[in-house]
Amino acid sequence: MRTLRPLPTLLALSAAAMFGGFAATAVHEIVQQPAQAMPAAAIPAAGALPVSVNGQALPSLAPMIKQVSPAVVSVYSRQTVRVASPLGPFADDPFFRRLFGIPDMPKERVERALGSGVIIDAQQGLVLTNHHVVENADGVSVTLADGRTLEAEFIGSDPDTDVAVIRIPATNLTAIPLANSDQLQVGDFVVAMGNPYGLGQTVTSGIVSAVGRSGIPVMGFQNFIQTDASINPGNSGGPLVNLRGELVGINTASFNPRGSMAGNIGLGFAIPINLARNIKDQLVATGEVRRGTLGIETQNVDERLAKGLGLDVPRGALVTRVYPGSAAAAAGLQSGDVVLAANGQRIDNSPSLHNFEGLQDVGSRISLDVRRDGKPLTLAVTLKEGLRSLEGGTVDPRLTGASFKELDEATRQQLRQMGANGGLQVSNVARNSRAWTSGLRPNDIVVAGSNGDFGDLAAFRASFERKPQQLVLRIMRGRSSGDIVMQ
Repeated sequence: MRTLRPLPTLLALSAAAMFGGFAATAVHEIVQQPAQAMPAAAIPAAGALPVSVNGQALPSLAPMIKQVSPAVVSVYSRQTVRVASPLGPFADDPFFRRLFGIPDMPKERVERALGSGVIIDAQQGLVLTNHHVVENADGVSVTLADGRTLEAEFIGSDPDTDVAVIRIPATNLTAIPLANSDQLQVGDFVVAMGNPYGLGQTVTSGIVSAVGRSGIPVMGFQNFIQTDASINPGNSGGPLVNLRGELVGINTASFNPRGSMAGNIGLGFAIPINLARNIKDQLVATGEVRRGTLGIETQNVDERLAKGLGLDVPRGALVTRVYPGSAAAAAGLQSGDVVLAANGQRIDNSPSLHNFEGLQDVGSRISLDVRRDGKPLTLAVTLKEGLRSLEGGTVDPRLTGASFKELDEATRQQLRQMGANGGLQVSNVARNSRAWTSGLRPNDIVVAGSNGDFGDLAAFRASFERKPQQLVLRIMRGRSSGDIVMQ
């Protein structure tokens, strides 16, 4: 393996700068005291408002808020991490510490993150929140609106849609009714609730600014509700409700190019409850999420390709490869076809088709509007389950001992921003195996290789139809990258 080179820290920096409300508020502590939600501060009224004007009662959200508030919770996650000592290898040497009078230093610390959640099933104690609120947590606790704090059971999460499900062992819970988010319209009034910055339960209001929003960098599969209701760090996982007190979405992000300290600029995003409910049902039933796929490779249509394909404008996803035995092959999709719409939804480029696929269930029937040889064509496709794991030895003996899995969608988007086509992750490598001896290690991300072009697991497998004489894999490991020659 060649010397690993430091990679740009573009991804972490850009994500932190752009998404002020995306990351749960993290508090790094060494002390063992658990974080507590702070009660909302009472602000004295400057003057009493009349209850009515000209005989008409003043409109107020208070009755609805009072009804919904018991279902809104604060979510605290904690993770124990090892502290790297500035003394390096001498940190654990008691003789060295005594010689120089250095006191014992803590080897671990507890990192805490704060978010919000909403009770959707009072009988089972099910709470919806964001994946990024509970990601890699050693434990999660929940504080209810009535002040009770309970240890939660992790049921499952889906990083690609940022949905997580936890369960709390409690009685006398209040659940929020679920709306049909497909009926939500631009201009509808909505209310965002949660625990921003640990201040306690907070309510903000606004309207629906857009629905079906996608194309936001490093955010997984996207079908967001956009709202101008303020969403801040700590709001993540909290409810977005309509004026009937029904749950229409799960708050997940706010967009601010200048970072969260610049304040709210009215660009908040929530996961539609219909999508979150589907993810929840799969996680509760099986602990995992299965997605349908067409089984194709595509590329964007530029102006040159548009002219050659007889398109008026350069848009759509050009099919460059159809995998044998795939859903697309069964439906008759061919290389050279251009997909312009799926189920009536406009497809502008390859990522938009990929995003559409990622939101579909296995077995979904999809209608594709296609242009073939300059003529319109409609194809009906029944999606099959996508490949999620692969044993290396089944595609090439030089990969024996290594297993691979799909990247989460946010990581794949980050790689594309860096110029990579995508990639896959090494999930495990057996010690002393052929792959181990060559230098491959668990969690390596494979972004390119001498076996051909690939952006995901299915393409990686297909790239070995003609095995290369020399197999070289370009990998990313932490902040470094390098090439490995597979022996």
